Amino acid sequence: MMQTTIKPFEILDEGVLQEINHFTKRVHFKKGETLFSNGELSRYFYVIQTGKIKTYQLNLDNAKEQTIFIFRAGDMFDTITLLDGEAHDVMYEAMEDTVVFEMPIENVRYLIEHNPEFNRKFFPYLAKQMRHMEELVTDISLYSTEERLIKLLLQNLDPTNLMKYNLLHGLSNTEIAKLIGTVRHVVERHLKKLKKEGLLEGKSKTLQINNAKALLEKIKLF
Repeated sequence: MMQTTIKPFEILDEGVLQEINHFTKRVHFKKGETLFSNGELSRYFYVIQTGKIKTYQLNLDNAKEQTIFIFRAGDMFDTITLLDGEAHDVMYEAMEDTVVFEMPIENVRYLIEHNPEFNRKFFPYLAKQMRHMEELVTDISLYSTEERLIKLLLQNLDPTNLMKYNLLHGLSNTEIAKLIGTVRHVVERHLKKLKKEGLLEGKSKTLQINNAKALLEKIKLF
């Protein structure tokens, strides 16, 4: 059963919550588990209760991986399949032990068609996902790996950026590299340079920014 306190449904009225409770069940995934290989995303829609799931694309020829999203508590997926009914050519992996709410996708489509209150929560969230995708394409196309890394480090500190705030907590340099479209040794080279300049300190998974203003000056993105 869906808990009434779970994001993003916590502000919905009791009637809508009861309707969602009626068709929702919890599903548990183990860290490292590859998910949704049997067409589940064409039948179900998911909301994360606890944990992290990444969605990514993989080039089988060179094994290069690009992370598209890291979904955390309150995040919903797959919004694309929900809206157009088509298969989405991405892969999913649990980055830690994770609990999700699983809902039949047709029930969620019914809510979209008939429940304005649900839509007032769903569509702003969908817009955030679309903006994230637009930003990812723009960053990879227009900015260097160093600029992309600095931007990600700064967004990680911004509580208004719901997709990136505190995203890097516990992530390895390998996973950070996959977020910005590069490889681990490139990220490590940039981090070493920033530490030498006194802008960062700490080890992998515990990086701390010493001078956010100086980082902003380096990239002139904002």
